[in-house]
Amino acid sequence: MVSLHVKNLALIQETEVFFGPGLNILTGETGAGKSILLGSVSLALGGRADRDMIRTGADQALVELVFALDRKEQADRVRALDIPVEEDGMVILQRRILPGRSLSRVNGETVNGRLLKELSGILIDIHGQHDSQKLLKPKRHLEILDDFAGEEAAGLKRELKKSWEAFRQTQKLLAECSMDSRERERALSLAGFEEQEIADAGLKEGEDEQLEGRYRKMANSRRIAEAVGAAWELTGSETEGGVSEAVGRALRELSSVSACDEELEQLISMLSDMEGLLNDFNHSVSEYLSDLEFDQADFIQVEERLNLINRLKEKYGNTIPEILRYQEERQQEIERLQDADAYRERLQGRLEEERAQVERLCAQLSGIRRRAGERLSQLLIAALSDLNFSHVDFDVLLTQKDCPASDGWDEVSFRISTNPGEPKKPLSEVASGGELSRIMLALKTVTAAQEDRDTFIFDEIDTGISGKTAWKVSQKLAVLGKARQVICITHLPQIAAMADNHFVIEKKSGDGTTRTCIEEIRGAAVERELARMLGGDVLTESALANARELKEMAEHTKQY
Repeated sequence: MVSLHVKNLALIQETEVFFGPGLNILTGETGAGKSILLGSVSLALGGRADRDMIRTGADQALVELVFALDRKEQADRVRALDIPVEEDGMVILQRRILPGRSLSRVNGETVNGRLLKELSGILIDIHGQHDSQKLLKPKRHLEILDDFAGEEAAGLKRELKKSWEAFRQTQKLLAECSMDSRERERALSLAGFEEQEIADAGLKEGEDEQLEGRYRKMANSRRIAEAVGAAWELTGSETEGGVSEAVGRALRELSSVSACDEELEQLISMLSDMEGLLNDFNHSVSEYLSDLEFDQADFIQVEERLNLINRLKEKYGNTIPEILRYQEERQQEIERLQDADAYRERLQGRLEEERAQVERLCAQLSGIRRRAGERLSQLLIAALSDLNFSHVDFDVLLTQKDCPASDGWDEVSFRISTNPGEPKKPLSEVASGGELSRIMLALKTVTAAQEDRDTFIFDEIDTGISGKTAWKVSQKLAVLGKARQVICITHLPQIAAMADNHFVIEKKSGDGTTRTCIEEIRGAAVERELARMLGGDVLTESALANARELKEMAEHTKQY
């Protein structure tokens, strides 16, 4: 993420921050607006917005994010969403929040919330204050394990889903044909009646449109005859004062003086053509009027035929092709019911083949998950040890469900033991809030290689930790920052000291208003902020010395 621009959102009047590579740290007093600032990132990415977020006195709020796509794979995934990407790889997201609605654009193109969420899954990983609690849900464990297993698992899951859907469809068909003889006779009678009713109608495609045209002409024949008759009289040669008589008289007048000027021949020719066209028109009108007459019995026959077709449309389809398709389905249903035992036997055989295919894919997927679980356990134990878990044992337990599903037959549980001699238990029974935060951070560092996203955001991942553990967490964040861009809100000086880029968020008051501001700090300003975090508002020489020492330790640690 290159930059974040926020205007008129909550306490933020207007601010813009440019993030750098590596570890970006945001610090500030409680209530200064740190979470509001990062919450604006979620808003830009399609999060829920309402009018209360608009700053008092403003008519709208604006959030703008700028991302730089450095990897072709990532840019290709964005383009696959039909989102344009600039030649320099820039993606600009803009969310404008109005009292009654909000507007979102990506590189100038208007997009909806669903597309924004898909895009956010490509660009960024946001870990909020309560996201660690998701680790207590076994369903989340399965998702993490499958993501860690990578494309091998993803490809197999796609194949399994298709096979599972085919299996379920065959199950449905088999259930539909499992009826007693009385039900089968009733269904056969209904299908036979419907098929015969359509067959007796002898429908032809396009017939309804032709009949509707004839009916419309017949029903309006009197009006048509009056209008066409009037046109005939106005243009006919037999009508005194008609157009034909006038054209003929004009032609005779011009012909009488044609010898006086050769140019008159062209006018005479044009008028002669006009006279011919009028005669042809008059003749065609006369024929139309003679054909307009029809037998009342024909009208009744057309009307009855249309009524029949419309009744069939109400029962079997909106068009004749749909009715004919329904008739074909009824014919197939009749054949199936007449040969129910053989049909059921064929379905049963197909069901067994599809069940075997599903189980084969489930077994393959389970094997991939077990191998991935072993790798994940080893890596996570090492990562947790780095995060000050002095005695830790971790594994991924796979148990088989009673029956397979579209995502396989495995149930996954992350188990951990943090004390020697204690058996491994599910996370929900063992881990505290601080431990969950560290476990989540360990997972992020272990799975970073599988992540397509280049930016990770941690909102107060330091919850429930302090002292030596805080130092270990800062080291792990620094390691993650070498592979990805990390943006982290923290209250702990040990974590803040590890920053590659340090930003301070403050709440300022004046002119009767309160606003949140953000500023990047360097050098002595960093030491003063660390001293504040270490010792409070009064910056003593001792606190400043401790801050310098802490920063030097951090810089020394990042070199290795």
